[in-house]
Amino acid sequence: SFSATEDLERDMEELKVSLQNKTLALQRIQLMVALRNKMKQNDNDSRLIMETMKHIVMLSKTVIEYQQRVREKEQKLIDIKRKRLSLKKAGGQKLLQIHAMMKTQKEEQASMAASATLESICRNLQKEREMTTVIQNVFQNIIIGSRVNWAEDPSLKAIVLKLEKNVY
Repeated sequence: SFSATEDLERDMEELKVSLQNKTLALQRIQLMVALRNKMKQNDNDSRLIMETMKHIVMLSKTVIEYQQRVREKEQKLIDIKRKRLSLKKAGGQKLLQIHAMMKTQKEEQASMAASATLESICRNLQKEREMTTVIQNVFQNIIIGSRVNWAEDPSLKAIVLKLEKNVY
């Protein structure tokens, strides 16, 4: 019932607006008939009415002209706002790209630093292995050069066998 009441109220309002519009149209027609009749009299009042009508037509043309200019300016403003928005979006995307590139560069630099550190560690390890090999050879030569029978002494035998192991 609430919806039906709203529908009736809306219909009533539409009928009132329609009646008003028809009344205004009728009044305009009546005014035009009265003006035509007055113009047929061709007196001083009719000339004044004619001049006033010409002035009204000129003013109406000017108003229409300015309204057109306003529409053009509004369209230009809308175009500028659209362009500004697209530029803002493009700027945001470029900023994201820059951030991604900076992140990638940082990761690459970190990777290069890690790689350099790993290389340094590998070089140090290589040097340590070489020094260990030299020390092993020196110990072997000392044991062999002392002419001790290392094969019969279990502790010397263990040392010599350990020295035989490859550090690589």
